[in-house]
Amino acid sequence: MWLFLARRIAGLASVLVAMTIVLFALQQIVPADPARAMVGPNAPNSVVEAKRAAMGLEQPLPVRYWHYMVQLSQGDLGQSIYTHNPVTRDLARFTPATLELVVVALFFGILIGAAVALPQALSRWGPVLRLGLIGATSAPIFLTGLLLSLLFWYKLGWLPGGGRISPDDFAAGPTGFLLIDSILAGSPRMMLDVLAHLILPAFTLALPIAVAVGRTLASSLIEVYRQGYIRTARAKGLSERVVLTRHALKNAAGPPLSMIALQVALIFNNLLIVERLFAWPGLGLYMVQAFASADLPAILGVALVAAATYLVVAAIVDILRALFDPRLGAQ
Repeated sequence: MWLFLARRIAGLASVLVAMTIVLFALQQIVPADPARAMVGPNAPNSVVEAKRAAMGLEQPLPVRYWHYMVQLSQGDLGQSIYTHNPVTRDLARFTPATLELVVVALFFGILIGAAVALPQALSRWGPVLRLGLIGATSAPIFLTGLLLSLLFWYKLGWLPGGGRISPDDFAAGPTGFLLIDSILAGSPRMMLDVLAHLILPAFTLALPIAVAVGRTLASSLIEVYRQGYIRTARAKGLSERVVLTRHALKNAAGPPLSMIALQVALIFNNLLIVERLFAWPGLGLYMVQAFASADLPAILGVALVAAATYLVVAAIVDILRALFDPRLGAQ
C-alpha cells in the first residue's frame, strides 16, 4: 500500500511539472504582447521595451522557464491585466466560492445518482427511473439553469436567483467558505441564507454528475449481483441490506469513483456557464472576465488551479479505490 501511495504521489508531481511546461509554452506562443498589455495600447515603444526588459522577456527560454518555476514556488502567478491585482490574490478571493459550489454540487450529484442507481439495480422500476433522469438532463446546462431559475425564483419565489448571500446577512469570515464561516459565527440565519443561494447553481451542476454516477453505479451493481459471493452471502441468511452495504457496494465502488474523478474535470467546463448565469462570484465568472479582457495571466492561473484540483481529486480517488480493492494497492 505504501508503495502504491508513493507511486501515486510521484505521478502527481510529474503531471504537475508537465502542466507547468504546457502553461509556460502557452504564454510564449500566444500572439498578444504581455508587456504591451501591461503598459496600455497608447504607450510609446520605448516604454514597452523597458517593460519587456523588466519582465525578463528578452532572456532565453530556459532561463525564463526557470524564473517562471521560481515564481510559481513562491506563489507568484503574475499580475492580472483586468483587475491590476496579483493573480494569486484574485484566486484567493474567488476560489473559496467555486470550491464551495463544486463540493455541494458533487454531494448533490452523488446523492441523486445513488438514489436512482439503487432502484435500477434492485427493482423492476430501474429502466423508468433511468429514462426519467436522462430526460431531465437532456437539455443543455444553461437551459436547465434558466428553467430552474424561472420556476423556483421568478414564479414561486422560493429560492434566490443569483448571488452568493443576501446583503443583510453578509459577514466577512476567516475562511472565505460561507457555510463554514456561518457555522463559526454561530449564525443559523446566515447558514440558511447561504444554503438557499447554493441550491439552484449546485443542483444545475449536479444533474449531469447524477446521470453519470447513477448509470455507472447501477451497471456496476447489476454486474456484482451476478457474482457467486453474493449468492453465498444470501445463502448464509444475511439480509438484503447487509448484502448491499457489506458486499455489493464495496465491490461495485471502483467504476463510480473513477466516474466521479472524471466529473470533477468536466464540472469546470460547466462552471463558466453556471456562475455567469447565477452571478456566482467564483473562478468561472473571473475566467469570463479574463477572456473578455484577454487577461492571459488570470486565465493561466485559473487553468493551473483547475488542473491541480483535478489531479488531487484523482489521486484521492485512486487511494479510495485501493482501499476498497486491495489488489490495486498491491500492484
